[in-house]
Amino acid sequence: MSKEAGTTVQEQPDEKVTDDFALPGVPDAFQRLWTPHRMAYVKGGQGQFDDKDACPFCAAPGRPDEDSLIVHRGVHAYVVLNLFPYNPGHLLICPYRHVPDYTDITTEETLEFAELTQTAMRVLRKVANPAGFNLGMNQGTAGGAGVAAHLHQHVVPRWGGDGNFFPIIAQTKAITQTLAEVREQVADAWPAG
Repeated sequence: MSKEAGTTVQEQPDEKVTDDFALPGVPDAFQRLWTPHRMAYVKGGQGQFDDKDACPFCAAPGRPDEDSLIVHRGVHAYVVLNLFPYNPGHLLICPYRHVPDYTDITTEETLEFAELTQTAMRVLRKVANPAGFNLGMNQGTAGGAGVAAHLHQHVVPRWGGDGNFFPIIAQTKAITQTLAEVREQVADAWPAG
C-alpha cells in the first residue's frame, strides 16, 4: 500500500492488471502510437510515390511556402510542417533530390540536413517550449516510412503528458493551432541566413 494525496492506494501486481486470457486491448507493457491518418498512405501503397511527379516532397518546393507549409528553404534541403502531425510543430527535413535512403545523400546534403535539424530544434524551443524531441527517419516500407521513395527526417516536439487518452480512446489528436499559424510562427522565428 502507498499513500497519495491523503488516500490509500492498493498496489496491484502486474498479473492483476490483465485478465487470464491476455486478450487484445488488455493493457500490457507496450506504449502504442495510434496513427489512423496514415491509412491514406497504407491503402494507396508505396507505389503511389515511386514516381517523382507523384511525390509530395518533390512537389512542395514548386509551390508557395504558405501552400506547401514550407518554413525554410536551404541550398540542398528544406523544412516543412508535417501535414498529419503527431504533435503541433512536427517538422520534416527533406532533401530536394528524390532519393530514398540516408546513404544516398551527399556529404553536403548530410551537413545541411544536420544543421537544419539543429536549427529546427532551436526554433521550436523558442516558439513552443517543448520538453523534448523525437528525431528520426523511417527507412523503407518495412521501416515504416509513409513516403519511402523520398528521404525525410521527423523533428517532433514533445511535452509531458502529450500522449494523453484522447488519441487512444477517441482516435483524436488535439492540435491547438492551425497548420498555417504554426508555419507562420516557425518561419518567422527561423534565423535569416
